[in-house]
Amino acid sequence: MATRTKWRFVGDYLENCNCDIVCPCLVSTKAMMATPTQGCCDNILAFHIDKGHYGDVALDGLNVVLAAHAPGPMAEGDWTLAAYIDERATDEQTAALGAIFGGEEGGPMAAFAPLVGTHLGVRKTSIHYTIEGKSRAVEIPGVLAVAVDPLASMHPSGEIWGMTGHPLAPEKIAFGVGRTGNHFSDHGMDWNNSGRNGHYAPIEWSN
Repeated sequence: MATRTKWRFVGDYLENCNCDIVCPCLVSTKAMMATPTQGCCDNILAFHIDKGHYGDVALDGLNVVLAAHAPGPMAEGDWTLAAYIDERATDEQTAALGAIFGGEEGGPMAAFAPLVGTHLGVRKTSIHYTIEGKSRAVEIPGVLAVAVDPLASMHPSGEIWGMTGHPLAPEKIAFGVGRTGNHFSDHGMDWNNSGRNGHYAPIEWSN
């Protein structure tokens, strides 16, 4: 077995799927076995790395976006996946991010890799990831604009956080809603998840 390259990063992530609020995956006792509320799952996952490394390769400040379609319960597989990597990444950084987010080098994404039936490839492009107050947003010009706002809450923080066991942020995740105008259009897929389920969380990943 080939030796894995050690990697680690801390950062932030958001997601916006087409499920009603709250996504049934989060109130299921079996990971990703719940039936999506629309029958299929159309999900945008966006990641910002504050500080990280893959071996000796620094990953600070870089962004990654995944667009995933699952035709039924996510655990049943046959996903269609498109990946986008920050155009500022060097060739070494691009290879590192591809290995991490492709699940080749362990970590949270390793559990998802076998579920992908059709991989539409990786595109290097401009990715803008922003945090404004309690909201998160990501934009790829000409491809997607997605923002997630916190669900309304009586708590003084104005947010609802939960320990849901979510594979990407198992200890702490915020419940949110996709902002009006959210859209994704690429590879013949065209989604609008405005008003649909959303999440965001700080993340710390390693292998």
